[in-house]
Amino acid sequence: MNKNDWNLEHTYTGLPDIFYRYHEPRPANKPDIVIYNRELAVELGLPGDPSARVLSGSDLPPGARPICQAYAGYQFGHFSILGDGRAVLLGEQITPNGDRYDIQLKGAGPTPFSRGGDGFAALLPMLREYIVSEAMFYLGVPTTRSLAVTLTGQPVLRESVLQGAVLTRVAGSHVRVGTFNYATAFGTEDDVRALADYCIGRHFPWILEGCDRSDTRTSNADALGRYVLFFREVAKRQAKLIAQWQLVGFIHGVMNTDNMSICGETIDYGPCAFMDVYDPDTVFSSIDAGGRYSYKNQPGIGAWNLARFAESLLPLLDSDKKRAIELAQAEIEGYWGEYEKIWLDGMRRKLGIVGDDTEDGALVEELLGLMQEYKLDYTRTFRELAHMGKVVRAGGSYDMLGDAGLPGISGFTGLPNGPDFIAWMKKWFVRQGGQPDGPCEMNRHNPAVIPRNYYVEAALTAAGRGDYGAMNELLVALRRPFDDGGIYAVVPMAGKCGYKTFCGT
Repeated sequence: MNKNDWNLEHTYTGLPDIFYRYHEPRPANKPDIVIYNRELAVELGLPGDPSARVLSGSDLPPGARPICQAYAGYQFGHFSILGDGRAVLLGEQITPNGDRYDIQLKGAGPTPFSRGGDGFAALLPMLREYIVSEAMFYLGVPTTRSLAVTLTGQPVLRESVLQGAVLTRVAGSHVRVGTFNYATAFGTEDDVRALADYCIGRHFPWILEGCDRSDTRTSNADALGRYVLFFREVAKRQAKLIAQWQLVGFIHGVMNTDNMSICGETIDYGPCAFMDVYDPDTVFSSIDAGGRYSYKNQPGIGAWNLARFAESLLPLLDSDKKRAIELAQAEIEGYWGEYEKIWLDGMRRKLGIVGDDTEDGALVEELLGLMQEYKLDYTRTFRELAHMGKVVRAGGSYDMLGDAGLPGISGFTGLPNGPDFIAWMKKWFVRQGGQPDGPCEMNRHNPAVIPRNYYVEAALTAAGRGDYGAMNELLVALRRPFDDGGIYAVVPMAGKCGYKTFCGT
């Protein structure tokens, strides 16, 4: 990296000092870059040769003023004091396009918020976050991204001795709902206000601009106040994000308020994975025995987290607490409306249907019920339906879908021939009506390739032996998820899909 590539600013340190501590990363013994995201580097304005010493935290880039951020969080519903226990924020990189992104080193040693942990990270979980976060980006889901994974040359002790590594993470910002929880618990109302104003200026500047202009947004802003509009914008982004998770079958696994980004990005890829067989009760986290963060519960947890956010903002929403609660409740109801609209519109696109119909929700729910009953793969089913649609359209008649099954059609072993499924398909084709491009459009909205647990773990197992070939091949496929996908579009046998992930790795 050339020293001129870095263009760091530090607006976060303009906040009251309860929100951060200055802290430098721990130097690595023998830094060595495992993977470097050159496309992202160019976007950030960092096109030069990467420096292992900078990406490991051994050297600071020009202009860096590293900090670790303070925050709290409701973990599985219980309030906890947290903070960056193993992460250091180098600063905010201003890109050639004028965008602002946090550059953070994850796994760079203990911090004042380590809470007894060693502050380091192991290689394979950092590679896993790199793989899954990049997959999410190419699927079009808002996410933090990964710039690099760098070996430190230092062992990390977990259940066994592992290779230490640092992930260089890029985010719109690292402000979380948990940051507001922290301010409420340990700061003053002025601290909460300063944080809210900071987030508005950084992520929703139109709220401030709208207050200064005589247009429709001015009256709206004057009537509701900037903090109600701030809450609304955060809620909208969460609704969109979680709807997109549901549409691609992603399960975050640990939706604590400290893992809920104000700017609406997927953050902290710990016990996360993509669902194989459709089951709304699917949980991957080894510690989520009660299923709090299951696939079906994610939208509701989003609303629960927003309620915790509202509790922090209440003094800002209105001086009358009763009125403030009413305003917050109205915005949470708005979250549900926004979520349901985005999710149903997304399902319409996945099924190749255009326009609104009052029966669309029931049509989708019936399909999901059949997918659960027949234990169908979530991702693959939509691709097979698209293929089926093309075949039936080419045949020019729905009559080929007889009650007895699919005579004369081969290659659809993933779709059941039961009469209930056939009856649903007939309704689906009728709903598509005169939309001849519907089946063709479906593949633009239904990925063939996702970071399936089986393929990710196979790549990581090889990486643990120093062989990064499988990981690089998987990453190439994940960059084009809507193409055919080759081997990575194949659904592994059910027995190979058993999977649990762990926090704190």
